[in-house]
Amino acid sequence: MTCTICPRACGADREAGKLGFCAMGPAPVVARAAPHYWEEPCISGERGSGCVFFSGCNLRCVFCQNYEISALGQGQEVSVPHLRDIFRRLEAQDVHNLNLVTGAHFAPAIAEALEPPPPLPVVWNSAGYESVRTLRMLDGKVQVYLPDMKYSDAALAGRLSAAPDYPAAARAAILEMFRQTGPYELDGDGMLIRGVMIRHLVLPGYLDNTFSVLDWIRDTFRPGDVLVSLMGQYTPNHHGGPDRRLTPEEYARAADYMAALGLLEGYTQELDSAEECFTPPFDGTGV
Repeated sequence: MTCTICPRACGADREAGKLGFCAMGPAPVVARAAPHYWEEPCISGERGSGCVFFSGCNLRCVFCQNYEISALGQGQEVSVPHLRDIFRRLEAQDVHNLNLVTGAHFAPAIAEALEPPPPLPVVWNSAGYESVRTLRMLDGKVQVYLPDMKYSDAALAGRLSAAPDYPAAARAAILEMFRQTGPYELDGDGMLIRGVMIRHLVLPGYLDNTFSVLDWIRDTFRPGDVLVSLMGQYTPNHHGGPDRRLTPEEYARAADYMAALGLLEGYTQELDSAEECFTPPFDGTGV
């Protein structure tokens, strides 16, 4: 069968071992499954988010912090029953939620592993580059969507992530996510139990891209619909992309613009977080 799971619809016969853009077969490959404490406060809370990091990716972001799993494919192939067991072991560690990180290219297997439904909220943590048809496999199985909205500029998306159709695909995906969840809901402890939180990483030298992303969110959603997380931890690497960190002045301009638009529900970030490494070791823990 040819693969049309993501917007690339590259047509690879993954069942027959012919790998497509994501460089993965149909069975999930997991690099780490453990409590994670460095998401937004309404995701990590005090007990941590039960993160399952999947390998492979349908983007080629030159600034990716998870390069060893997104591009190099480090991890262990698991069956659906094994993946279900990973979920159960995380639940037993009293985490706030199950946080499935970059699993779009494994969506059919993940949807199967989410039956029967876990007793915790399921968070779909994604790059935003997803097919609406594939997201509908997750309808009723995922309570919280945590997508990136990386770009409003198609040329920039092509240059930095090899996906010039990213803006259109991500907008359609986020609208489908919101259709499934409705306006966000927090529990009595301030934990996100339903809804959509849109993340945007401010890229050094590309504030116009950020402004346009924030404009789209303001023009598309009403107050109380979605949360917004404005991230500033861009880290240069040897794979490409801007060769410097974001300056405090750039991030302040982005945060001020977000506030001026009335996007007050969500998070901004202390820039010193970019000095710390919040990327966990992808050493097979919990797999």
